Amino acid sequence: MGYKDLELNGKAAVVLGGTSGIGRAIALGLAQAGADVAPSSRRQDQVEAAAREIEALGRRSLPVASDVTDRASLEKLLHSAIDAFGKVDILVNSAGRTKRTPSLDLAEEEWSGILETNLTGVMRACQIFGAHMVQRRYGRIINIASIGSFIAMYEVAAYSASKAAVASLTQSLAIEWAAHGVCVNAIAPGVFPSALNRHLLDGTPRGKEWLVRTPMKRFGKLEELAGAAIYLASEAASFTTGSVLVVDGGILASGVNQ
Repeated sequence: MGYKDLELNGKAAVVLGGTSGIGRAIALGLAQAGADVAPSSRRQDQVEAAAREIEALGRRSLPVASDVTDRASLEKLLHSAIDAFGKVDILVNSAGRTKRTPSLDLAEEEWSGILETNLTGVMRACQIFGAHMVQRRYGRIINIASIGSFIAMYEVAAYSASKAAVASLTQSLAIEWAAHGVCVNAIAPGVFPSALNRHLLDGTPRGKEWLVRTPMKRFGKLEELAGAAIYLASEAASFTTGSVLVVDGGILASGVNQ
């Protein structure tokens, strides 16, 4: 094994939620490492823009929109990717949503909607793309968990519950599919400002508390997640499955920082 095992030349990836935030950063990182990448999300204009970015890196892409709450759209995306690339080697589940609401005020509709996207959507995509991978006896699935998988975050109970379940689901699928050549892992990002959460962080008491709790004393940069994804997608991770790789600037290790 050498450094070439981190290269993704000849690999084909689908990144759900791949047109913004964490998903976009990972999609670009996989392309820079050599993979052909289909970045998908619900908005066609964003999909086309992200696909152009991939193609500008000299890789093949695919401008097909999808919705993780719609099984038929995911099946269409899989078939389109197979037609374009011949296969799907890598799936990244980065589609997600959150909303800050006190738990006593949390409506069942809001709870169910967040879990439908963040958890059931992951399972739905894993079933659809995982079946293709199991049949080929090769695959790399990377789910996006959260430090909220392990610690509580104030007034986002539905989000944290969904991400704790994603970590558990990752382990369950890993042990079921290990014998079929499919590695299933997750990345647990710390605090990475994006369109999804920036309003909760910029200049807020919540954002200031995160900085106090982060030993590196800063928020993460989205591109700092790409290396973890490239590793988990690569041959270098051939004996890594069922793991949740934390990229958090030291938050989970933090006790007394001064």
